[in-house]
Amino acid sequence: MTTKFHQHVLALVFAVKEMNKNPQILSNITLGFHVYDGYNDMRMTYRTTLDLLYKLHRYFPNYECDAYKNLIAVIGGISSDISFRISDILSLYKIPQLAYASFAPEEREGKQYPLFYRLGPNEAPQNIGIVCLLLHFQWKWVGLFAVDNNSGEHFLKVLEPLLSQNGICLDFIHRVPNEYHWNFSDDIKDLLLDIYIPFRDSKANTFMFYGEPTAFMAFNIFMFLANPQFKEITSFRKIWIMTAQVDFALTSLQRAWDFQFFQGTIFFTIQSNEVLGFQSFLKEIKPYGEEGNGFLKDFWEQAFDCVYSNSEELMNINERCTGEERLESLPGHLFELHMTGHSYSIYNAVYAVAHALHAMYSSRSNHRAMYDGQGAELHSLQSWQVHPFLQGISFNNSAGESLSFNVERETGTRLDVMNLVTFPNKSFYRVKIGRVNPNAPEGQEFIIDEKLIVWQTSFNQMSALSLCSDYCNPGSHKKIKEGEKFCCYDCVPCPKGKISSQKDMVDCIKCPSDQYPTKDQDGCILKTISFLSFEESLGISLASIAVSLAVITSMVLGTFIKHKDTPIVKANNRDITYILLIALLLCFLSSLLFLGQPTEVTCFLRLSAFSIIFSVAVSCVLAKTITVVVAFMATRPESRMRKWVGKKLTNSIVLSCSFIQAGISAVWLATSPPFPDVDTLSLAEEILLECNEGSVLMFYIGLGYMGLLSIISLIVAFLARKLPDSFNEAKFITFSMLIFCSVWLSFVPTFLSTKGKSVVAVEIFSILASGAALLGCIFSPKCYIILLRPELNTREKLTRRKN
Repeated sequence: MTTKFHQHVLALVFAVKEMNKNPQILSNITLGFHVYDGYNDMRMTYRTTLDLLYKLHRYFPNYECDAYKNLIAVIGGISSDISFRISDILSLYKIPQLAYASFAPEEREGKQYPLFYRLGPNEAPQNIGIVCLLLHFQWKWVGLFAVDNNSGEHFLKVLEPLLSQNGICLDFIHRVPNEYHWNFSDDIKDLLLDIYIPFRDSKANTFMFYGEPTAFMAFNIFMFLANPQFKEITSFRKIWIMTAQVDFALTSLQRAWDFQFFQGTIFFTIQSNEVLGFQSFLKEIKPYGEEGNGFLKDFWEQAFDCVYSNSEELMNINERCTGEERLESLPGHLFELHMTGHSYSIYNAVYAVAHALHAMYSSRSNHRAMYDGQGAELHSLQSWQVHPFLQGISFNNSAGESLSFNVERETGTRLDVMNLVTFPNKSFYRVKIGRVNPNAPEGQEFIIDEKLIVWQTSFNQMSALSLCSDYCNPGSHKKIKEGEKFCCYDCVPCPKGKISSQKDMVDCIKCPSDQYPTKDQDGCILKTISFLSFEESLGISLASIAVSLAVITSMVLGTFIKHKDTPIVKANNRDITYILLIALLLCFLSSLLFLGQPTEVTCFLRLSAFSIIFSVAVSCVLAKTITVVVAFMATRPESRMRKWVGKKLTNSIVLSCSFIQAGISAVWLATSPPFPDVDTLSLAEEILLECNEGSVLMFYIGLGYMGLLSIISLIVAFLARKLPDSFNEAKFITFSMLIFCSVWLSFVPTFLSTKGKSVVAVEIFSILASGAALLGCIFSPKCYIILLRPELNTREKLTRRKN
């Protein structure tokens, strides 16, 4: 027998005694009980269940034959297989069954068990607790030993998807037989090696064990047979997580063993409270003082390794049991004085049945049927009558805990999280370090106190990592290794423009549009606002040049106005000259609209004003050039061009060419005008404040028209450069338009390839350079004559032909 499980029997005895001593519950009625062993065998489980039902131990299904016992309820068993086998028979007779172990809530093989009650939660809260525990300590690479039966299969079926959803991988899954005695065969070596290999080869530092106590005993034996020194091998020491089914029990044959190998184990148990008087009850038990307890003698002999017999032959082999042995002297794997979770559930099961019976006797509807006036008659009580009262029962046990069955016939969803602390004298102590309660408020479903945990000594009292691959630091991301589980990966630096700000990121992400990655690509930095301002050196330089050129143009205009009656000013249409100078002056000043932070007004004016003013300037240049050509052609005899000589032609050219550009600008501003815009994509570290052209098509149409005028002016001036006229400005105009066209032809590719404030600088430079070309090439020779060589500024000098 497993001596540790005798506490389950003693908990039953203790609870029944408490009920029988309680005058407020079932007064004048004494509860009794039978205890049977299932022997961890299917046939024996069915056999002992039938023994509970029939007095004569002869079975006649569907016939009473006065041999049927008046059984009210059954408490058991310790595993799902035993519980379901018992229920196969009890459900035929509608006898309530109260299971005290924790196992899966789902149906077995499609069967339903409506008469099945659980004194504790099912496995669902435990599965949640396992995942929360692994995530809390960031154990992502875990090995699993599971019992080789239907329960282990169901556990894997439910747990594996949960682990995968939370980024946790199983390094291996090994099955453990659900028995600790077997017949040796040729396969035993393979089985031993199969369990032993993970300790040798696995990179995981965290192992889980799922199974009943018998599977745990078998596991220990397998490890011992594979390597008797396994407990001393430091590299075999792991962080263990064990489920509520494991009760840390060993057989009396393993009494020399201890649990040093499982030091620091974290395990789940059914929530329990300290029951007053239970430990005192255990200490008072003597093997000769308990009549009717057929298991006590065997328990005593196996627990204390003695013989409770008068046989002299046996005395030579073992010591005689004196009956004065103390239960508290036994190591924890043989017996514990502290009430375990399973014993606590059995204790509560007795309370539940007693309170259900009390409710039946107290109800008015059953009062006359159960009493004949002289006392309680139990012969008329049927087990199926207990169900409604058991389902709706609510009571407080002697530990002060309030209990009731929910709609799933369970008494709660809470589990305790415990830590196993071992000692050299083969004893151990359970320390409560947390709890699992899925019904708790959000954020409190899983609570654990790390300070209370005593870790495996090989980890230096620290929580070790359990990973297939090391964490990927910020600035890199995980790349799954081909052919391996997703927990095994390489760390790859983030691509340019992306970051990872946390450890173990699956993929890198882009920064928000107003931020850019740090040098190490582990965070984002706010971009700086960028525009060509008046305060920076480039802006000051350009503004100074623009103002200087505007001043020079004003001085030239003033000079021409002052000397307006001189031949050199009057030549080539004085009014067109004034208009050209005013246009150049406005061109230089319009460049200042491109500086500073863009606003609706500046964006609305800068491009349209620039295009119109420059078109006027180029139109004036074109008019001057055509005037020279027409004047030359008019000198021929009988020429019809004489009627075009004068202001009429030049004014028409200027007005018509300017109005076309004004029309283009009007359509542009009316349909899709320029507006202030923010460009967060062009530059990595800057946010550009710029003027959006609105309609890009209209922008290029206006620019193209101005270019067309410039090319026409250049061609006409080039053709007229050698006309024999002393008043001919075509040579200077040709050179100025050559520079003008070169500037704007260079502007287009530069504009398209430049980003940021450099675009604005290119625009301003093109305006100033082209305007300065016109101003310098056309007017500097005239200013030279007016200011420095006034003697040449006479009609005779200007009209003198070159020989």
